[in-house]
Amino acid sequence: MPDVAGWVDDLDAQLRTAGTPERAIKERAYLKSTIDHYGVSVPACRAIAASFARAHRDLAHDELCAVAEALWSVPVFERRRLAVELLERFVAQLTADDVPMLEEFLRQSGTWALVDEIAPSVVGPLVVEHPELGHVLDRWAVDEDFWIRRAAMLALLVPLRRGGGDFERFTRYADAQLEDTQFFIRKAIGWILRDTAKRRPDLVFEWLLPRASRASGVTIREAVKPLSSTQRSEILAAR
Repeated sequence: MPDVAGWVDDLDAQLRTAGTPERAIKERAYLKSTIDHYGVSVPACRAIAASFARAHRDLAHDELCAVAEALWSVPVFERRRLAVELLERFVAQLTADDVPMLEEFLRQSGTWALVDEIAPSVVGPLVVEHPELGHVLDRWAVDEDFWIRRAAMLALLVPLRRGGGDFERFTRYADAQLEDTQFFIRKAIGWILRDTAKRRPDLVFEWLLPRASRASGVTIREAVKPLSSTQRSEILAAR
């Protein structure tokens, strides 16, 4: 039997060793975090994840989920960040049945620093592999929790960034939230439009122009960055 508890204890010890109290205080303040921090840098956390992944190349699905859930169960930011790093590295092991676990992680995240990793890098590949999960994103897109609504959009980011993806679904979510007052929703819409526009500027321009008067300044500033000067001017004038 795999020693999941032993693995998790060892990972926790590595995180504690890599952290510093000074960094923990600064990060907790920066993220306005309500959970504990060890003060581990992102590169150090990734290095710990990479080392574990090399040592457990054949990690099975159930072992992966057990490790992730055990790390996540203790409210320490770096433990949760490490859980996400491992899920991302072994994302091919996950199935559509794991979405409830990921949704619970998203609901407990409370910060972009976790949501913005889980949604595009873990949920996103599952949505590509299992298009039937679109109904889950549809439910998330109207959730009361703005982090869940943000996750619904960010789960679509990577394929859009690469020049493909489900632009219709994203814009359906974005259109419904274009006048949302929550900064993290406005920023997400602008971010995804910006990354989509890097390969398909005309697509973004044509969608955004008739909605420019409804979009927030945060959304517009991000979205127009890759557009031509003429397109930018037209959108700004339409505001």
